Amino acid sequence: MKSKSLLGLRETSSLKEIKNKYKRLMKKWHPDKHKDDSDKATKVSSQINEAYEIIMDYCNNYEYSFEEDSIKKRTYSPSEWWDEKFGDR
Repeated sequence: MKSKSLLGLRETSSLKEIKNKYKRLMKKWHPDKHKDDSDKATKVSSQINEAYEIIMDYCNNYEYSFEEDSIKKRTYSPSEWWDEKFGDR
């Protein structure tokens, strides 16, 4: 996915990570910080915005949650899953 790689996201990124990556990249590529090449910065920041919109639309309309706790639960090891469901016995 081009959007994912543009934002530098891992396969199991949480909403918090997505938002943090987006904010960092926008700070880095804001046209005001690149007065010598504002056309390039405008183009890159536009691509970052588009990628963020695509990913957020996907996250908001997908059947699973992308909240950090939800991701951790989906990536449990078998023993962690067992302990979560039935407790440590």
